[in-house]
Amino acid sequence: MADEKEVAQAKPNFSEEKEIVGKIIDQYEFNSKDIPIKVTINKQKGEFVPIYTVAISSLSKSTEIILEKIRKELVKQVSLGMVEITDLKKSTIVEEKFKETIGILIKKYFPDADEKTMGFLTTYLIQKSLGMGNIEILMDDAKLEEIAINGSEEPVWIYHKKHGWLKTNIWIREEEQILHYATMIGRKVGRQMSILEPLLDAHIGEGDRVNATLMPISSHGNTITLRKFSRDPWTITSFIKFGTISPAAAAMIWEGIQYELSAIIAGGTASGKTSMLNIVANFFPPNQRIVSIEDTREIRLPKFLHWLPMNTRTANAESKGEVSMLDLLVNSLRMRPDRILVGEVRRAKEAEVLFEAIHTGHSVYATFHANNVQEVVTRLTSPPIEVPKSMLPGISMVIVQMRNRRTGMRRTFQIGEIMPDSKPNVLMQYDMKRDVLHNLNKSRAIMDTLQLYTGNSLNDIRRSLAEKEAILKYLVKKNIEDIDSIGLIMGRYYTEHDELLKQLKGNKLSG
Repeated sequence: MADEKEVAQAKPNFSEEKEIVGKIIDQYEFNSKDIPIKVTINKQKGEFVPIYTVAISSLSKSTEIILEKIRKELVKQVSLGMVEITDLKKSTIVEEKFKETIGILIKKYFPDADEKTMGFLTTYLIQKSLGMGNIEILMDDAKLEEIAINGSEEPVWIYHKKHGWLKTNIWIREEEQILHYATMIGRKVGRQMSILEPLLDAHIGEGDRVNATLMPISSHGNTITLRKFSRDPWTITSFIKFGTISPAAAAMIWEGIQYELSAIIAGGTASGKTSMLNIVANFFPPNQRIVSIEDTREIRLPKFLHWLPMNTRTANAESKGEVSMLDLLVNSLRMRPDRILVGEVRRAKEAEVLFEAIHTGHSVYATFHANNVQEVVTRLTSPPIEVPKSMLPGISMVIVQMRNRRTGMRRTFQIGEIMPDSKPNVLMQYDMKRDVLHNLNKSRAIMDTLQLYTGNSLNDIRRSLAEKEAILKYLVKKNIEDIDSIGLIMGRYYTEHDELLKQLKGNKLSG
């Protein structure tokens, strides 16, 4: 440890580079609060997955030693109990206490530090002292979906949007430290973790989901799994751009949404069901009331829509205060909604209320665990859900998402319809070898419904589909990805249809 006399006149050193071993496959930088972060992803000999290496602004070892000395002195000077640290009402006061003392200590050890460096060092020390240290840095990397702490015997793992599961160069060496982080998160959401309560499943911040387990339930050590909520929601532009869906398929979904056909979005875990639910919501007209019901806030709609988001709530330690999805679904029917979005249908009662909503004139969009259109029908009509087959045609469209676990690639796998006799008809099917979504069967139920309730002929519907496909291709061509900009164009499609098409032909369309 550096002697106090040696460090009294020290300057922060940001020039020491960390040596990267192995073949580099990706590099990028981002900011974690005021801290510049450099990420390198490389393949190393003897490792079966690439290594995600995070470096804090190439911070030198000597500066890290001094900062650790400051952190320990800081903890001594600012005596805080765990209740204060995890009490949300006191968190701002706690941070201000730390900032005041940090300022004095930084001036003591780094007297020549400028304002920018002071901000960097202050943020670094607050994360180390009050937060989850380097885990907070991982939370600020927009390219990560999941962060997994599997115990103190192995490094932290992350799920990268581009590279899948990776090991990191971050370790939490003590089981007590993992327990401390889990307890801190638990208290922030009003939950106490202990030997009697060794499991935690909660939502924090802007919708991030956290799951934690304690030994001996997890025999290799205490665990924390953080699933990050996407700050920039997927839009139809990004779906088409990345090949998740074709413009023609998206146009057909849009046509159904315009005329209030209900839909189920199915798929396996992490296949992109909720992302597709967001895409479906891109097509809503601006003059209707929308109610969304979720366990976690993941749906993001354009800001000018008439939208009421609602969230479930788990019971407290006394098993009181639970607000279930069924409670919210029943309550939403009293709010005069035009459209209802349901995060996920899991139980018989939820399915029953959902189909009642459809048959009383509401347009409903929900996610559901199933791997293809046929499986959606089978699971809905079999125990434990057991929806009567006669009610199934209320669901006009079934959209199935898939994720290739070998490559991490997500695609729209099938688009289908439910026939009047409750049998499924697959309209579009994904071809794995050619990586294309192609037409399989002609639509009967959807086209018949559109003609019956709109008065449009088949030629009118085809012309409408062509218009929509042209607009979607224009969004991709002009790289219009912002959810509000897309929502504005959709709103104009419904309210200024002819003018919008005129601008499209003149290549002057904008959000």
